[in-house]
Amino acid sequence: MSDAAASNHPDEQSAPPAHVGRSWLSRALDSDIFYSFRRSKLTMVAAAITVLFFLLAIFASALAVQNPFDPAQLQLMNSRISPLWTADGQSPFLLGTDEQGRDVFSAILYGMRISLAVGVAGVIFAGALGIALGLIAGYFGGAVDGVIMRIADVQLTFPAILIALLVNGIAKSIFGNRLDATSMLVVLVISIGLSFWVGYARTVRGSVMVEKNKDYVAAAQLIGLPAPTIMLRHVLPNTMGPILVIATINLALAIITEATLSFLGVGLPDTMPSLGTLIRIGNNYLFAGEWWIVAFPGLALAGLILSINLLGDWLRDALNPKLR
Repeated sequence: MSDAAASNHPDEQSAPPAHVGRSWLSRALDSDIFYSFRRSKLTMVAAAITVLFFLLAIFASALAVQNPFDPAQLQLMNSRISPLWTADGQSPFLLGTDEQGRDVFSAILYGMRISLAVGVAGVIFAGALGIALGLIAGYFGGAVDGVIMRIADVQLTFPAILIALLVNGIAKSIFGNRLDATSMLVVLVISIGLSFWVGYARTVRGSVMVEKNKDYVAAAQLIGLPAPTIMLRHVLPNTMGPILVIATINLALAIITEATLSFLGVGLPDTMPSLGTLIRIGNNYLFAGEWWIVAFPGLALAGLILSINLLGDWLRDALNPKLR
């Protein structure tokens, strides 16, 4: 057999596609989203700052000079010390101390850990609730869809902070003084989650109503797959793009909501302060000359929110097929 005939032999293995054998990392680096990320220097800076904040929160116990939640490590003699670079500054209090002798830098690290934990947990809870209700409303339709969407419409008439205050007030009226710091953390997560589920539900419902009429859903129904399997395995993956954008933006909103609740005095106690609690405490001493007690937690909160919002804006544009 000639070489030409051998090359056309049907048993000869064809060359594998270019993507076969490539790792997920190499495919991600060649994706349109990563290309858009590399082109935006502002987004890269925002991502670096966001990662830095998360790392500071995760390794707070290793970076802090004291545990601000441990009263045994606090000394009132060290209260209201100005930052280290000022004339009255003392080592090791880089950003000064507050009225209880807490190192402001250490308090920011631990407070950021709480703020991020509440924000991330609140977004996960809101996403799980909203996605589940959106899948049910969009897939089944009818009266179920009507009830869920009418509840969502009613909730949209109230600001998220009022919903969070309402849930927080109901929990305190039921449990009273039995709520410790851990219980208040759970209440904050539930309050924030119930405030932001509507965006997920409406987005997922709209996507499901489009996807459920496609052939792959009809084929899954014909082979007898149950409705939960079809929704979770086949329909939900096609709605993940908008969900990621909402989750990123809602993370910043959740952190702001937690900070607002703590600033109003209905969040975590002063013995376990988040960034919002630190700002509330420092605000009492702003006009007394101790500006650093409120300035540095405020700057940390503003930087965190700004970087997350910039990432959310970039992700929204990067996942929009009309802008590619």
